[in-house]
Amino acid sequence: MRPPILNPLFAQATALKGVGPALAKPLERLGLERVVDVAFHLPTGHVDRWARDELMQADVGRTIAITVRPVDYKLSGGRGPSRVHATDKLGNYVSLTYFGGASGYVKKLLPLGEPKRVSGRLEQYGQELQILHPEIEGDERFREREAIYPLSEGITSRRLQSLAAQALGRAPELPEWIEPGLKDARGWPDWRAALERVHLDPADTKARERLGYDEVFANQLAMTLVRADTRKRKGRALAGDGRLRDMLRLPYEPTGAQARTMREIEGDLQQTAPMLRLLQGDVGSGKTLVALMALLVAVEAGAQGAMLAPTEILARQHFETLQRMLAGLPVTVAALTGRDKGRAREATLMGLRSGEIDILVGTHAIFQEAVGYRDLGLVVVDEQHRFGVAERLLLSNKGVRPPHLLAMTATPIPRTLTLAQYGEMDVSRLDEMPPGRVAVETRVVSEDRFDEVVNALGRHLSDGGQAYWVCPLVEESERSDLAAAEARAELLKARFGERVGLVHGRMKPVEKDAVMTAFAGGRLGVLVATTVIEVGVDVPNATLIVIEAADRFGLAQLHQLRGRVGRGGGLSRCLLLRGGSLSETSRARLALMRETNDGFRIAEEDLRLRGPGEMLGKRQSGEATFRLAAPEMLADLLQCAHDDTRLLVDRDGGLEGARGQAARIALYLFDRDAGVQLLRSG
Repeated sequence: MRPPILNPLFAQATALKGVGPALAKPLERLGLERVVDVAFHLPTGHVDRWARDELMQADVGRTIAITVRPVDYKLSGGRGPSRVHATDKLGNYVSLTYFGGASGYVKKLLPLGEPKRVSGRLEQYGQELQILHPEIEGDERFREREAIYPLSEGITSRRLQSLAAQALGRAPELPEWIEPGLKDARGWPDWRAALERVHLDPADTKARERLGYDEVFANQLAMTLVRADTRKRKGRALAGDGRLRDMLRLPYEPTGAQARTMREIEGDLQQTAPMLRLLQGDVGSGKTLVALMALLVAVEAGAQGAMLAPTEILARQHFETLQRMLAGLPVTVAALTGRDKGRAREATLMGLRSGEIDILVGTHAIFQEAVGYRDLGLVVVDEQHRFGVAERLLLSNKGVRPPHLLAMTATPIPRTLTLAQYGEMDVSRLDEMPPGRVAVETRVVSEDRFDEVVNALGRHLSDGGQAYWVCPLVEESERSDLAAAEARAELLKARFGERVGLVHGRMKPVEKDAVMTAFAGGRLGVLVATTVIEVGVDVPNATLIVIEAADRFGLAQLHQLRGRVGRGGGLSRCLLLRGGSLSETSRARLALMRETNDGFRIAEEDLRLRGPGEMLGKRQSGEATFRLAAPEMLADLLQCAHDDTRLLVDRDGGLEGARGQAARIALYLFDRDAGVQLLRSG
């Protein structure tokens, strides 16, 4: 049970004053559903506001706050600008300008002759001064320094700062979980003081460090508890005799990395302590073969295996791949996803309970209470970053004894972040490619050559090829991304007709599956997609991918998108369309993408190149592991938290000691309470 002291923070965000259904939507898009989420939504920068009594040419380029009197309207009835001419106390003119057909809104906000205090960036427009979309001071006074927050359509930084202040008002003083000597040596403030300081001054490095450390510490402690619980549980040793593996007809000799990883997994399976291993491997490195070998060890030992995929289409893809690889072997494979109903579903459930089914492939449906196994010995989780500690623990209850767990990810993870995200797991890396695998040829093309790219796509289709076209991330609004994708699909349809399909995050799963199945079956030549959906279909004939506005994305995501091609035997190409002006970081990213296909090198460089404020959010990187700990802090904070966690467990009595009681609160505060549940159940 969550400590009562945290209850005010874990209320719904609608408990905050002024948060009704309309404001709840943009908050939800930002992932701010609870009061604690608002408190932890930290600003990325600040703006200094200069209080002025009169307009001055010297202030052009600055954000000012000044009292003016509206004297004249020049309103637009269409989409053009609406201007309010106003004067300061000395009669100097400024144009308050709004775009977007805001005439009615402007008259209400700025009635003629009534003094109003406004704020915004002062600019020179021809011979006059102007402020675009100025804010109007209401009950809440303008601050000299105002934080800038990550935003979503329908909410402003000022509103977020106001909500953050309310959230802080609900934040209690909490007992200290950091070892006192460490806190003093680092010069860190108390937890609540650190949170207040960051919202007031985003440049306060000590306060940011403290909050980042707290989150990393809670994560490390939770993983320490999970690992300890796993080690003490009595599982089942699975020792295969090799008879099924010897029957496999492999297309190539396993690489050295595959052979090494298979030995590591086989050794783990022979232990009674349940395996907890993460398998990292780039697209095409042969993770599926390693997973199949592990599943066959379980079947040889008389147990069952299950393979979990994050989406229905990936689950079906894995099912078909395993069926193909196991053709002729006395092994029964079945699939179970949310779409399976009626008699087919019942037959699968009966086969699992009787032991007739050896290997089950499915989605979250395999977690359901109605799904029982005769003897589940091994679970393989694909695309591990989609599943958290809670799901990993849930699987432990599905077997007669806790099953072994092999988690796989095609997202190369820097070694620093591997420790942060999967510290309770042993890690294997497939850092070699099977023979015959051809690297994807990557080119960077200016958006000025858009027509040439479309012509090249036409030639590619004429030659019988297929292609992905990934639309750019427009802004923090799924609606805007969708509009961009729809517009691009319409343009390409005008050229290539019904051979163009569109998939996006707002489609129903059945509709999305239908389009992607048509593409996989060759009935579509081009698949236009937004970046927020999983385009993980294995289509060997798709040998071209075009990524628009590639300079807006991080290296890790570009590499994942590029991995959609290069799955057949021939040459594949990736065209990165870039904007006209590039930052040094964007230039370095695109150059590295041209230079290498090595996902692990790209992951390390991605972490190095990201500066403060450039950390990828949920939309670009899947569920973010950390909200408060910036990437550039992690190497330092992780080692520090690791040592502090050991002190807590080995010297300070674990969660039962005085500091441990405070650490329990930290686990709940940062949603790492699975560790406490383990301790209670163990």
